[in-house]
Amino acid sequence: MGTIGRAPALALALALICAPARATPGFDEVRAAWRSSEALLLDRQGEPLHSLRLDPTVRRLAWVPLAEVSPALHRSLLISEDRRFLAHSGIDWLAIGSALGDAVSAPGGPRAPRGASTITMQLAGLIDGHAGQGRRGLLTKLDQAASALAIERQWRKPQILEAYLNLLPFRGELVGIGALSEGLFGKAPIGLDAAEAALTAALVRAPNAAPEVVAQRACLLLREQSLESLCGGLEGRAKLVLARRPAGHAPAEGLTARLAPQLAPHLARHLLRQPGQSLRTTLDASTQRMASAALRRHLRELADRGAQDGAVVVLDNATGEVLAWVGSSGPLSAAAEVDAVLAPRQAGSTLKPFLYAMAIGERQLTAASLLEDRAANLPAGGGLYLPQNYDREFRGWVSVRSALAGSLNVPAVRVGAMVTPEALARQLRALGMASVDKPGEHYGHSLALGSADVTLIELTGAYRALARGGRAGALRVTREGALPGSRASDGTNAPPMTTAADGKAARSTAAPPADAPVLTPAASFIVADILADRDARAATFGWDSPLVTRGWSAVKTGTSKDMRDSWCVGFSARYTVGVWVGNAAGDPMRQVSGARGAAPVWAEVMGWLHAGAPSRAPVAPPGVVRQPVQFAGSLETSRQEVFVKGTETALVTLAGPAERQAIAYPPDGTRIALDPDIPPASQRVMLRAHHSRQAAQARWWIDGREVGRGARLAWFPMPGVHRISLRDAAGNRLDEVEVDVRGATLRAALSEPRPPRAPPPR
Repeated sequence: MGTIGRAPALALALALICAPARATPGFDEVRAAWRSSEALLLDRQGEPLHSLRLDPTVRRLAWVPLAEVSPALHRSLLISEDRRFLAHSGIDWLAIGSALGDAVSAPGGPRAPRGASTITMQLAGLIDGHAGQGRRGLLTKLDQAASALAIERQWRKPQILEAYLNLLPFRGELVGIGALSEGLFGKAPIGLDAAEAALTAALVRAPNAAPEVVAQRACLLLREQSLESLCGGLEGRAKLVLARRPAGHAPAEGLTARLAPQLAPHLARHLLRQPGQSLRTTLDASTQRMASAALRRHLRELADRGAQDGAVVVLDNATGEVLAWVGSSGPLSAAAEVDAVLAPRQAGSTLKPFLYAMAIGERQLTAASLLEDRAANLPAGGGLYLPQNYDREFRGWVSVRSALAGSLNVPAVRVGAMVTPEALARQLRALGMASVDKPGEHYGHSLALGSADVTLIELTGAYRALARGGRAGALRVTREGALPGSRASDGTNAPPMTTAADGKAARSTAAPPADAPVLTPAASFIVADILADRDARAATFGWDSPLVTRGWSAVKTGTSKDMRDSWCVGFSARYTVGVWVGNAAGDPMRQVSGARGAAPVWAEVMGWLHAGAPSRAPVAPPGVVRQPVQFAGSLETSRQEVFVKGTETALVTLAGPAERQAIAYPPDGTRIALDPDIPPASQRVMLRAHHSRQAAQARWWIDGREVGRGARLAWFPMPGVHRISLRDAAGNRLDEVEVDVRGATLRAALSEPRPPRAPPPR
């Protein structure tokens, strides 16, 4: 120490010795007070699922232990900031004496000392909140020096260095070595190499310096470590990494660390409320990861068909815990922020199982009951509702098993009329579908075909009720409370509520109370048995469809109007899986039905869940009996059937209209409007008879004149009221309908050539 600085140094030492002892927080207290700007969502085992930025003013990550910081950074930091850190007791007297001498003898009078702060003194300023605020006066330096002595008496050197690295503000919004290392270098602090460590140490002195200045200072640090060869290209590297976080720049809300897992963004936004919060959920990280990957993989295959969005839910049947919540297709989506798990969409045929379960539970139908699949006119408001099957074909008389497994629309509408739309709407709400919030008359007969909007979580929860013998129950995504889809314990639609770990209420919808009996166990078992019947399903979906799984499973697909929504929901003994594929904006897809869009995703997820142990078929509950049944006079084959006890039968026969031929299309009372601008050949009406052995010999009569024979006949209609009859070979009338054709006559158009069009003007 020179003679100029000796007196000021001694004066400072005397002042510090005479100063009263300072109250300084301990290392554990400082570490416990640290709050990350991120909140963390954990899976059921404590594995991180998602990190969500909640503090837009600063970027801090989790506290980083010193053992997880690169040794290269230790060396560069000590060379840059405090060479005698390991030797002094908080104050570097040699450095401070020289600095004080320079400050006292400076032209214009004494000024604040510079360049003498130790790491411990800087840490004292960080703890007191003085760092980086421009408070560098002499009194501040004295205060920091006194605090540094107190810290050194209580803390160990590794604790001082660890706290310093975590509290230190770096460039712009970045605070702490964790945020800097991830933000600038895209890696954990332990992975910093010598060049990156030198750049980091250079930023401590001047966090917002230009890249050229930072690179020069970093190169000096490397030279002192005999690593001058690393200086080449350092300036370009500094420009690259510093451009990632411009000084003073705060990223948009929701930006999360690249190193943190990003598996459940939607659920994280629903549940996380406070910076530093760590919330454990019921999700399983491996299931979440697999379901997300399967969804994206299959959506890439459907990209040319206009499908870009999707969602997946996996439930544990026994507990109601959500094991996977995939709200979107992520980078494949133009609206990745939309949580499709909670977005109401048209349900399609996925509501049919609950309709049939109602009718079977009320003993109005059995799995062997026959339903007529032929054109039907049902009154709807001021007009008629004419349901059609997916393939626009009619199959005549079919059993309930065939109708449900094959997802036939016309029989479902007939059953819907039997149980009434109002009763069906109440039933759906009782199953937890709070989105079905209007009276049955609002939906009308189309409710049987899924015209109501439901959410994926509601629909999947309702299928879980089928898997549990008709017992609906609240679903959970946290240990503390329910999730969107729960219902008040008194059975009423409660205000949306779920409890987060911090005790605050988060948004939710309503769901049934635990173990509420909504459907009868017998009816639920019979419907599940039908949904698991590969033979009954094959007529519509084929033998090699995605619905065929290795073990036992019951599954149903659904497709909404114009193919805007593709659904597949099903369950095994242990799990229920729901999948939706479509577009968040509601745009239609091209030939993407439930079987083609959502079903492959469902099959992959269900197969993965049971890779180690295939699912076994459930045991029939009390009140269910099995009995052979024969069908007389129909195309149904004899088989073993399941019945609610007391409804069983050994023989099913057709009566009335089923014993004779009947017209499948057009239905009685049909109105046909002709358009003169459409070519006549495109306005033919296809007359169809029901499928039967005698259909090929059917004879068609129109207005008392025979016009053709066979199961089908193309007819060119003319304006007027016409009576269409179906007769047998002897001329006996089997069935007759009346149709009203309106519009321009087609006869002239069919018989007279059209004049050539004049060439367009040039």
